Amino acid sequence: MPVNPNDPRVKRTRQLLLQSFMELIEQKKNIYSISVQDITDRATVNRATFYAHFEDKYAFLECWMRQKFQKKLERELPNHSISNMSSLRSLIQIVFDFLALTRQYMIRTPENSPYEPLFESAIHKELYQLLFTWLSEEAKAPEAKKAVESTALLISWGILGTAIQWSRDPEHRPAEEMVQEMLVVVAAGLAPVLEQS
Repeated sequence: MPVNPNDPRVKRTRQLLLQSFMELIEQKKNIYSISVQDITDRATVNRATFYAHFEDKYAFLECWMRQKFQKKLERELPNHSISNMSSLRSLIQIVFDFLALTRQYMIRTPENSPYEPLFESAIHKELYQLLFTWLSEEAKAPEAKKAVESTALLISWGILGTAIQWSRDPEHRPAEEMVQEMLVVVAAGLAPVLEQS
């Protein structure tokens, strides 16, 4: 029987599992070496409880990454929304900073490679939803409304893809320079939707 995500007990258990995982990361510094058994032992729950909340370790890790990214957005983006080019620039900077921060936990090896697309997808879902919501509110003209979904998709992947490439070799170019260039490209990509509004 599926759990009700709105039940306070379910929320507490999920939070306990996520907190236990964070404590294990602080000890081991490598997310890939942490097993479901490690998480449940630390949280003092059984494996059945874990699987009642998460389909598998992949689903758990996606939830963890989305939650981490959501918290960073809440802390650093005023009102968790975009209102102008300044807040759009902040959003791009947040993505770059977040990938630089989480890259330390993502040591690339052949056995770890399945997790990287999972994390990228988790971040993308949050980024896309934020851009889609903002553009939906901004778009007034019928033609602009039609372009919201594709524009949010294009811009979110553009920001994330650039930040991912940069995070793999951050010494190559300063993040500040990349963020500024990305802002110019993003602004041009958003213009057709925003100008029609």
